[in-house]
Amino acid sequence: MKKKLLLLLLAVSAFSLASEAQDTVKTTSDAPLVVYGSVDTYYKYDFSKHANIGTYFASDNNSVSIGMIDLGLKKKVGKASFVGELAFGPRGQYQSVPNGDGNVLNANNSFNIQNLYVSFDVTDKFNLTAGYMATFVGYEVISPTGNFNYSTSYLFGAGPFQNAGFKATYAFSDKVSLMAGIFNDQWNSYTAITQSYTDTKGVVHQNGEVSTFGAQLTVTPVKGWTAYLNFLSGKYSGTIEDLTTAYQITDAFKLGLNAANKTGAGAADYSGVALYPQLAVSKIVTLGLRGEYFKWKATPTTASSSFNAFTVTANIKSGPLTFIPEIRFDHNKDKPFTDSSFVPTSSASQFALAAVYAF
Repeated sequence: MKKKLLLLLLAVSAFSLASEAQDTVKTTSDAPLVVYGSVDTYYKYDFSKHANIGTYFASDNNSVSIGMIDLGLKKKVGKASFVGELAFGPRGQYQSVPNGDGNVLNANNSFNIQNLYVSFDVTDKFNLTAGYMATFVGYEVISPTGNFNYSTSYLFGAGPFQNAGFKATYAFSDKVSLMAGIFNDQWNSYTAITQSYTDTKGVVHQNGEVSTFGAQLTVTPVKGWTAYLNFLSGKYSGTIEDLTTAYQITDAFKLGLNAANKTGAGAADYSGVALYPQLAVSKIVTLGLRGEYFKWKATPTTASSSFNAFTVTANIKSGPLTFIPEIRFDHNKDKPFTDSSFVPTSSASQFALAAVYAF
């Protein structure tokens, strides 16, 4: 059924492109090429005197370290557009992906393709997009310019980072839109990779599929408040239900929320919720808190394990440069952390100071 849906969507896309071709040809290709991105660096000190909190990024301890240079290009001519975005450095490093035969693809790459896709506006309300895209699931993203906190949440680390596929988005009004798409079976990979098998002649084959369905309902009930109801499900990766919302309640106060639940195949199942209150105390200083509860669910061989994490962060802006001091406290009664003597403990804390330049 999903393959038939894919063929139908592709057929509709081809027809739409053909019907709009004349209008597209009339436009010129001298539209500006937009260059954007960021550069970031940081210092982190874990109070155990060694790396301790196992979320993504800012993993070096007592070291002045680099994040990444994020370099994006985009251009739109008429109804057609593209986005290409590359990251170089540890924060954007290519995620290791098993290729099905016990090996790992590009485990030591120092770069990662963040986005590489093309889009076409069939109408002012209907858009088609295909390629490799940052996932629509979750509140936090890889680029530090897209997050208030510099360190990342457990929810971010557990969910997908990118999905390759084809999606269609329709805006019913300026307050409601719906995206639906089909995606490769493998998260964070440019190609579909599920497993390998050997045929009767001894030839090894890679069996990839476009077998994951995703959808996002976007609702803007009032000015300043947007909510995203996200769904992603595949027989190899499992099923995620996700709510992401942010409300600019006043000019100074913003409140964000992320709640997610994962079940099924793929990586371990989890559930969690994170709250993001932020208060602008001046034109250049904003204070924020991330409070998170996250639970890895029990498996046949492991018990469940839950984390409580609190991160206090400030954003201090000077033009395109943002200084981000933050202090973080994590707790888990199962003692996954270690103290300064490497004795298991239930608590961990760290301080970080980052500088992020956006362009």
